[in-house]
Amino acid sequence: MDKTYDRRSQDVGNIVALEHVNVRIPDQVLATAFYVQGLGFTRDPYVMVGIENMWMNLGQEQFHLPTAAQPQVLRGHVGVVVPDLEALKARLESVRPKLAGTKFGYAVEDKHVQVTCPWGNRIRCYAPGPEWGELTLGMVYVEFPVKPGDAEGIKRFYETVLGAPASVVPEAAGTAARVRIGGQRQELIFRETAEEIPPYDGHHIAVYIANFSGPHAFLKQHGLVTEESSEIQYRFQDIIDPETRRPLFTIEHEVRCLTHPMFLRPLVNRNPGQRQATYQRGRDAFVPGMS
Repeated sequence: MDKTYDRRSQDVGNIVALEHVNVRIPDQVLATAFYVQGLGFTRDPYVMVGIENMWMNLGQEQFHLPTAAQPQVLRGHVGVVVPDLEALKARLESVRPKLAGTKFGYAVEDKHVQVTCPWGNRIRCYAPGPEWGELTLGMVYVEFPVKPGDAEGIKRFYETVLGAPASVVPEAAGTAARVRIGGQRQELIFRETAEEIPPYDGHHIAVYIANFSGPHAFLKQHGLVTEESSEIQYRFQDIIDPETRRPLFTIEHEVRCLTHPMFLRPLVNRNPGQRQATYQRGRDAFVPGMS
């Protein structure tokens, strides 16, 4: 007898990939100490190599860090997987003197290391594990705080407008709308909180979607498109309840199509364990997904 499978378990939603988180930073030297020396990420050697911007590679994802006098702080935090938490802690401790007088800090918490950048952005670092599949380096989620009762409307927005599988889950940390991206490795998480939510300062995320025109039609019809960037990209900021049209949360989405030339662009990742004194031939590069 033929086996029976739940074919829906392998369905991929319309949002195929979360590519980057973009926050402005005022000092590339401090950013290099934090993102490269501390976190162990890699500055992209091909694009944005000047002093006006810097792109940090972690696996197939990036942090985009435009240089500006006023830093931006993401409301919430970014979840990333790194190969080795013990090595991460050693690197973070080594850069502490360089980042003295900033908001930098880190704490070892349950199953992750909570890290704060020099300007207050929070990054939660996890070790590889079954929940991340074969991934050993990459950005796995972005979590945002939202008002109590708004998770259900946010779920409807992503399901109805962007065609992404989503669910509302009661959790110990607060009820959350979880939006699935691509396979089962990346998510956008919108967690309800009674705490005050900071004002939005313009930071953004970038996603790739398969059905490019459908979401645009809805967003355009409801006056939500904020930038008609090009033939292959547009932007919107406001998440609304598609049933009531009530605004729920603001976070700019840089929306790209799958014909965008940067879709799945191979990114360079270095092995942060290489040192001059202990150099080993053939181990300069790091391949995410391989131990």
